[in-house]
Order: sequence, then structure tokens, then C-alpha cells
Amino acid sequence: MTDANGQAPPDLVELFQSLSRPQCDERVLVLQSVGIGSQLVFAGGRWHLFVSADDATLAHQQLERYARENPPRPIPPAPPPRQPYAEFGSLVYALVLVLVGYLAGVSAFNLDWLGAGALQAGDVQRGELWRTVTALTLHLDVAHLVANLGFGMLFGYFAGQLLGPGVAWASVLGAAVAANLVTALVQTPAHSSAGASTAVFATLGLLAAYGWRQRHAIVERWPYRYAPILAGVALLAFLGVGGERTDVLAHLAGFVTGVMAGWWHGRASRGVPLRGGGQLLLGVLAIAVVVAGWWIALAADY
Repeated sequence: MTDANGQAPPDLVELFQSLSRPQCDERVLVLQSVGIGSQLVFAGGRWHLFVSADDATLAHQQLERYARENPPRPIPPAPPPRQPYAEFGSLVYALVLVLVGYLAGVSAFNLDWLGAGALQAGDVQRGELWRTVTALTLHLDVAHLVANLGFGMLFGYFAGQLLGPGVAWASVLGAAVAANLVTALVQTPAHSSAGASTAVFATLGLLAAYGWRQRHAIVERWPYRYAPILAGVALLAFLGVGGERTDVLAHLAGFVTGVMAGWWHGRASRGVPLRGGGQLLLGVLAIAVVVAGWWIALAADY
């Protein structure tokens, strides 16, 4: 209660005020739990919490304790701005897979594209490192191609929105090539595989780790912070370990290298994101690596 001049009566002491009624209600409940009565008064556009003068010292101690044990939650940072032209990166990815699939299917230039570009572990171990690149663009059947087109374009689009298409696809290519190299080095020389699924799971790992790093600094419950990683692992388990001809090791390696790339980008993203010409340059560089890989592969097989 207040008097005509807006002042508290002499026997009441104001302990708290806020524009928010719920904040005052919380403190009323805190005081009630220890047997202290209180009054709420709305005046001057704010809520005021009063207690009797006899209870003021104990009430003040209880509210201070409550404030220490219940610090205000930090405001989550604004989500990073979405980068433009993410769809173009996904379209180029699709174009490359379809073009290579067509050329391999018709044995263009009278060459065995699958034999020249597949990830033959023994050949990679002997130095044919271009296979770690070319194998990403080959597929054993149409169903395999369509699946990798769908998931790859979707995941790549999200990555392009976060990092820009040039940075995203250059990172995915680097992570997938590294995963193919690791796979070839640890497998037996007779091991052979092909497909963009390694790149697809590298993109998934990149998204998962990038999302985790963005939430890492937020003081929040651990399920919120680790939700992107948990979701990525769940998708890996759901999509990456089934099927008779599934190369589980390649999928796992792609996810892990993608996580490493996403972790790095998430940590480095505090600066100004690369834009314009830099994105284009990295995108062209990624395409050039694929073209160069096939140039070397076909020249070696000619």
C-alpha cells in the first residue's frame, strides 16, 4: 500500500519492484515458503513488493539467496544471418553428379569411368590419390544416385545458408576427400567403393558440429547445447549403417571429418563471414579440384 504521495506506509518496507508481475509473484512465493507475508502494489507503471518492517531483514536475506540460486538466464545470441545463394551450391552439386553419372553410364570417350575413378584401396595406397576425389561423383546404380542427390542437396543447402555456398562445399569436399583417404588407407587393398554418401555424411557432421559450437557458450541445459550433435548421430545411425552394400566405415569417416570442419567453422565464425568474390572463388576451386581429379584419372586410364 502507498499513501497519497506514493510513499509506502511507515510500517512497510519496499524490497523489490519490477515492470513484470510474474517476477514479483515469484518473490511473493519465496517469502510465503518461509512464513513471511507480503503485499504487492501497482503504482507508477510498476509492481512494488512490500513487507512489514519487522520482517524486512529476514525477507531481504531470503530474496538475496533466491537471486544467487536463480540467476537470470542469458539472452541467447541472435542466429547468424543466412548467407545468400545457398541453392546454387546445391544445384551445382546435383549437376556434377548427374553429368558424371551420365558420362560414366555411356562410357564416354570409350573409357571405363568406374574403373578409372572408383575408390580402389590398393590403388590409393600405391599413390593414386585422385580416386579420393573422383569416387565421390560415381554411383553404382540410379537409386544410389537419387538418394545421394536428395540428401546431399538438402544438407548442402543448409550448410550453404550458414557458411555461404563456396565455403560450405569447399569444406564438404575437403572433409569427404580426407575421409576417403582414411578409408582407403585402413582397408584391405581389395576394397572398392564409390558414391557421394561420404560427402553427404560429411555435410551432416559439419552441420551438427557447427550447431553445437554455436550453442556451446550458452549457459543452458546440456540437451539444448548438444541437441545438434545428438541429432546428427541419430541420422547417421538411421541413414548410414543399413543396406547390403553400405560402406559403414566411409560414412563414419565422413561424419567425423565433417564434425571437425564444422567445429572449426563454428569456432571461427565470430568474425565477418566470407562474402561475394571469396565465396565464388572457393566454389570455383572446389569444382576445379573435381575436374582435375577426373582429368588425371581419365588420362591415366587412356
